[in-house]
Amino acid sequence: MADLGVNFAGIKSPNPFWLSSAPPTNSGDQVMRAFEAGWGGAVWKTLGDPIINVSSRLGGLHYHDRRLIGLNNIELITDRPIDVQLREIREVKRRFPDRAVLVSLMVDSKREAWREWVKRAEDTGCDGVELNFSCPHGMAERGMGAAIGQVPEYTRMITEWAKEFATVPVLVKLTPNVTDVRVPGRAAVQGGADGISLINTVNSLIGVDIDTFDPIPSVRGQGSHGGYCGPAVKPMALHMVASLAGDPEVKVPISGIGGIATWRDALEFILLGATNVQVCTAVMHHGFRIVEDMIDGLSNYMDEKGIARVADLVGLAVPKLTDWGNLDLSYKVVARVDQAACVSCGICHVACMDGGHQAIGLAANGSLAGGVSAGGRRYPKVDEGQCVGCNLCSLICPVPGCITMTEVDSGQAPFTWNEYVTRSGQSSCCG
Repeated sequence: MADLGVNFAGIKSPNPFWLSSAPPTNSGDQVMRAFEAGWGGAVWKTLGDPIINVSSRLGGLHYHDRRLIGLNNIELITDRPIDVQLREIREVKRRFPDRAVLVSLMVDSKREAWREWVKRAEDTGCDGVELNFSCPHGMAERGMGAAIGQVPEYTRMITEWAKEFATVPVLVKLTPNVTDVRVPGRAAVQGGADGISLINTVNSLIGVDIDTFDPIPSVRGQGSHGGYCGPAVKPMALHMVASLAGDPEVKVPISGIGGIATWRDALEFILLGATNVQVCTAVMHHGFRIVEDMIDGLSNYMDEKGIARVADLVGLAVPKLTDWGNLDLSYKVVARVDQAACVSCGICHVACMDGGHQAIGLAANGSLAGGVSAGGRRYPKVDEGQCVGCNLCSLICPVPGCITMTEVDSGQAPFTWNEYVTRSGQSSCCG
């Protein structure tokens, strides 16, 4: 059996699946039930000075019959009594000594405030603290959360304060609401961070009720920007995790967050440089027991691949990432249609004609001459000379494997845009 255990900056857990700081980790009862289900760790919902949360906090993005491909929230840090939270954290760690328990913190930007809160967190026996420099709403307007993570100097300074007082590992949770996540990532490392968590939620407005004109979610007819999470943010999260994993100035472990719902999602984050992953929205949607499939799926995958440890998977895909200018412009693929599998829906034809490169026609019996077959069916026919290999048709085809993108000889020697610019002397700027 594969060993799913991980060591994140000295924090050990039986598997790489942690709960992120969010509603599922807002009480001892929840975290203990999560650990009983199999989760390897949990980052407690952010503690800080008492706040009052609004009622009506979540908004969902649905697409056709798929519920919650995205989730927006205007909830802030925990509003439960801090003494109760600290007591419950202590009890959870006592009952589950082999699980990772971290405390998320967000407090005023004062050195003495961080001294107090780091000590209070450590007194619970927790394994580490996570500095929330990333909440995009509510707290940011008070000079905390993303207001810290968007200013590298503040990120470095407050990380230094936490490291000065902490005896356990310190993680910094970064905001995605920046132009280049490597900048605050480097600042956190310069401040002494033992690890980095990312991403937190993306600044967003989920929608408007077209009958009442109220923003969603609505608080007595008014709304506010909030944080976006769920499956829809996964591509953004993968990009940012990979950016830090490939940065030579960021040599600390990364905890990947953002749209993770299955073991395959988690594996992608690990392959792009995450040592472990944190999950929130999928648990809010489906419950704690989703971790059972995550554990089984990753374990079976590793057994099939002959991979002994999760650590052996970390970052395997990172060397395959490069700047666009280094991609081989001579490489060419074209779409090919399996006529036996085709159901003649015509979706690929419409998509290519109206949104692609006009390379797919409809023909009878595979003939470009057009017309209708004896059975009344018309089949897509690809003009390979016109096809640019954009992949659109294969992505929208409803029949798995019906359209494949196949490499063909372009007749050109390999070359990149950077090489072309160097040889031609042209500007490398767009336009």
